[in-house]
Amino acid sequence: MCGRYASARSRVELLEEFGVTRDRVDADLKPDYNVAPTKPVYAVLTRPERDDQAIARELRVVRWGLVPSWAKDPSIGGRLINARAETVAEKPAFRAAFARRRCLLPADGYYEWQQPPAGTKGRKQPYFICRPDRRPLAFAGLYELWRDRSAPEQDPAGWLWTAAIITTTAPDELGEIHDRMPMVIDPDAWADWLDVAGTGVSDALALLAPAATNGLTSYPVSPAVNSVRNNGPDLIERADPAPPGTIPAARSADADPAEPDNAGSLW
Repeated sequence: MCGRYASARSRVELLEEFGVTRDRVDADLKPDYNVAPTKPVYAVLTRPERDDQAIARELRVVRWGLVPSWAKDPSIGGRLINARAETVAEKPAFRAAFARRRCLLPADGYYEWQQPPAGTKGRKQPYFICRPDRRPLAFAGLYELWRDRSAPEQDPAGWLWTAAIITTTAPDELGEIHDRMPMVIDPDAWADWLDVAGTGVSDALALLAPAATNGLTSYPVSPAVNSVRNNGPDLIERADPAPPGTIPAARSADADPAEPDNAGSLW
């Protein structure tokens, strides 16, 4: 499960880090230390140039929460933020995108929430999970294009670009925090993951091996991240875990992190 993450690197940094040769970003995104579903995020993908059909690596802005092309309206995207690696090639909402529209979603790290100890009350403890060297992560993603039929046919604003993050089983210590985590694609596999013409479904599934999720570190952070209204680098700073039972229960809908039961984990 991945319901919140941090993406603070600039467009220029991402262009260099991911070897992007075609910049399709019209307006830079601000650093976001509390990325939540339906927010705009950066995505790296490959597409042919309209004129000569040359394939190139692009950077685009998409909305987090995948809207299948066949959807009647975009509201379904709020539930399709994650796709399970075990079923992504089979589920109707994701299988076409998995075969033809794979992407990388850059992140500085992601948040996960650990249940309080058995027999105690209170809210879950948030953790930030990232590389020890703080280099960016590349989440395995899918993207889709949805067309608003009420917009003029040639109006580019009538197209909505959306994406979902593929999740997998969390190993070892990370699994003690939460049993699911975003699938991380290692740099030496970026080209294969993005090469939808040369890397078929079976080979793409092989890239989703849980072994690729190793090499991450985790530490507790402030429960301030629980509210989407909070943002800033202080959210990813290490904080002492709150003693069991001292974190009060949530009082508003947007104060809780997205959870698998209501954030597309069944797809």
